[in-house]
Amino acid sequence: MLLNIQDLLKFNRLAICILVLSLISCKQQQEEKLKVETGFALGTTYQIKYEGVNTDVVIKKEIENIIEKVNKSMSTYIPTSDISKINQGDSTIVIDAYFKEVFLKSKEVWKKTKGNFDPTVGSLVNAWGFGPEKQLNNITKEQIDSILNYVGLDKLTLTPQGKILKQHPEIFLDFNALAKGYTIDLIGRMFHKNGIENYLIELGGEILAKGKNPSTLKSWVVAIDDPRQDDSNPERPFIAALKLENKAMASSGNYRKFRIDQDSGERYVHTINPITGYTQKSNILATSVIASTCMEADAYATAFMAMDLEDTKNLLSKLPNIEAYILIAGNDDDIEIFTTEGFKKLLIN
Repeated sequence: MLLNIQDLLKFNRLAICILVLSLISCKQQQEEKLKVETGFALGTTYQIKYEGVNTDVVIKKEIENIIEKVNKSMSTYIPTSDISKINQGDSTIVIDAYFKEVFLKSKEVWKKTKGNFDPTVGSLVNAWGFGPEKQLNNITKEQIDSILNYVGLDKLTLTPQGKILKQHPEIFLDFNALAKGYTIDLIGRMFHKNGIENYLIELGGEILAKGKNPSTLKSWVVAIDDPRQDDSNPERPFIAALKLENKAMASSGNYRKFRIDQDSGERYVHTINPITGYTQKSNILATSVIASTCMEADAYATAFMAMDLEDTKNLLSKLPNIEAYILIAGNDDDIEIFTTEGFKKLLIN
């Protein structure tokens, strides 16, 4: 059977039409695979994108269960939580597996940062007027020395029976610097348990990305906020974008809390040194850290805000699995950037 030119043209148009419809269908299927869950947790919002799979598990309910368990264990805003009871002096509390994991990771980071990451620093934060409690007026050296008796993870012991012993009843433990990251890790574990391998979890700006974006079939793309942005700007301009796959990223910063030296015009922020007890000038505006877990990224991002930049660089050279992107304030609106080589490779030009 022979086809004439008109038949061939009709056939080609039909083939093109089928191809276009197939492409549209594939794109719709990819978009339908991407599920989104949003909500509130730990005083902030979360957005979770994941590839939908056949499972009997109600994902939203599982997420809420995880958040509830973390709050019951470690929320300082809930008077009946385990951590609140420990802070109130109850030495009979047997901590759960969540509390233990966060406590041990805190000890590890505390040691590696030589005390610059310290979940017992709350008393100092309040004394200097950066916390929810009343600021001490005309704070003296004697007062600082007294408060320092209650600062330091070496003053807390985890017993074989699973209890936290405090050297001083006044010691106040607060895991807020890790709680968001740890909650994200727990949600990630739940996804893995249920066969979900492609997802992006964002909670209060902290992120865990696994696999690919089902909509693009490529790595997830995330951004770092520009600290010079105006809070009223709904577009949230960013200073950098990067590809993130099978990694977590957490950021910490004094974004818009900087002050200007009247003599030099230099911008700086006040950071409390948990070792000396005093506030110190710092030109570190923000840090973003990439690690294998979000809890670890969260902890180091917090620590690097308190550390001298050279000390941070030195520590990073000893942490092969930690990458960092640090924003340093200059004069006027200038920002200098320090980036580890591993982080630099992920940036999108």
